[in-house]
Amino acid sequence: MSKTPSNDLLSARAPFKNPDKLFIGGEWLASSTGAEFSVISPGTEEVYVRVAEAGTLDIEKAVSAARHAFDEGPWPRLTHEERGSYLRAIAEKLKARSSDMAKIWPNEMGVTYAFAESHMPRIADIYNFYAKLADTFGFEELRATSSGSGKGLLIREPVGVVGAIIPWNAPAMLIAYKLAPALIAGCTIIIKSSPEAPGMALIIAEVAEEVGLPPGVVNVVTADRDASDALVRNPKVDKITFTGSSAVGKHIAAVLAQRVGRFTLELGGKSAAIILDDYDIDVAAKSLATAASQMSCQVCAALTRIIVPKSRHNRLLDALSAAYSAVKVGNPFDSNTQMGPVATEKQRARVENFIAKGVQAGFTLASGGKRPAHLPRGFYIEPTVFGNVCNSSELAQEEIFGPVLAVISAQSDDEAIKIANDSMYGLSGAVFTNDVDRAYSIARQMRTGTISHNAFRTDFGIAFGGFKQSGIGREGGVEGLMPYLETKTVLLDSLPSHFA
Repeated sequence: MSKTPSNDLLSARAPFKNPDKLFIGGEWLASSTGAEFSVISPGTEEVYVRVAEAGTLDIEKAVSAARHAFDEGPWPRLTHEERGSYLRAIAEKLKARSSDMAKIWPNEMGVTYAFAESHMPRIADIYNFYAKLADTFGFEELRATSSGSGKGLLIREPVGVVGAIIPWNAPAMLIAYKLAPALIAGCTIIIKSSPEAPGMALIIAEVAEEVGLPPGVVNVVTADRDASDALVRNPKVDKITFTGSSAVGKHIAAVLAQRVGRFTLELGGKSAAIILDDYDIDVAAKSLATAASQMSCQVCAALTRIIVPKSRHNRLLDALSAAYSAVKVGNPFDSNTQMGPVATEKQRARVENFIAKGVQAGFTLASGGKRPAHLPRGFYIEPTVFGNVCNSSELAQEEIFGPVLAVISAQSDDEAIKIANDSMYGLSGAVFTNDVDRAYSIARQMRTGTISHNAFRTDFGIAFGGFKQSGIGREGGVEGLMPYLETKTVLLDSLPSHFA
């Protein structure tokens, strides 16, 4: 029996104050288009909430508000400590709204309520982390001059107006890792949320209003492709930070190259887990299946290519199939559910298309591959495992963004590394071995932004980002602050009074 009132939560009213408005220049404004997006709950296929759709005129208005707030307003001229106090206030407000946020996430993209409930209180920690940097980060440093005379200062100033384009899979976290460093740096920002999952951005808009951020410092709009492209192309925007597909990331980079605009791109992944010959197969299978169940494997860093010695391929395939097929799929608000639906009907169709390609290619469909028979409504798909997969196939090379794992055999450690690196992506990876020296050696040879040992792990507190077509730049930690700053060299005859 479920301990969670699943039906009540699935049908609960969305906890937003002004879903029919945009937040621009500190005000809630009607959209110029008069149009709305219908957000469909993936567990029920019913409308969860309708939100205002921003058009190109609204994007221009939001950019102008952010530009004015940066050029004329107080925000960039406050001390870092003063901005840090606002971030702490935001953190407190978000902590108080964590219950609301935990209910929004499953209704927008299908993550389980238990997972959301455990993660939402941690969002406040991100804002507190960047608030602390006001006291510890070297925004202004004394440097020796090459001539040996005078005084040299290296100063890090805000990059300016930022356009933040947010995906639908983990919006609360991804907003935080863009907004918090941008704010402590002194930037102003336009948050462009996705039509599928606008709720977390609306919560941020409410919080920005409640803590009294100066008008135009934070602006929130929900828009589709045309209006989003207008944000990227607007010359008043100094920097774009984007999380999403590599194809869109390439387009953004090409557009910004024309005016040498700054950008951070956190893009796709097709990450590999290498299982070495000394590691317990059953333990590895359970770990991989548990990780792939989180967010229905709609995670850019997910370990979806599993590389194993050829002699152990069949044992791993059996163990992984047993572990993954045992995952309980269902209502995301049911406490017994271990994996909810994928986010949209389009996403389920995409996953099904890749499964069909895997079958057509002759790979071993060891488990899953269908819609669960007991779930006639909702965007559900069974956890799916393929074996004997060729690494050059679409199944192994394309980011599926759904619960489909490909098991690939290798003849040696060196071949396993070669297979892992044979991808246009380089976002994440893992090595399963009892020998930490082997793990470190292989980690240094894998061309990815994060490597974990004996589990799927990422750590935004250090840094997150990718090699190759998985992106440019890093988010999280001190490294995640740097892209929101410009470096200025100031050469003086003597030190200013505040250095005394």
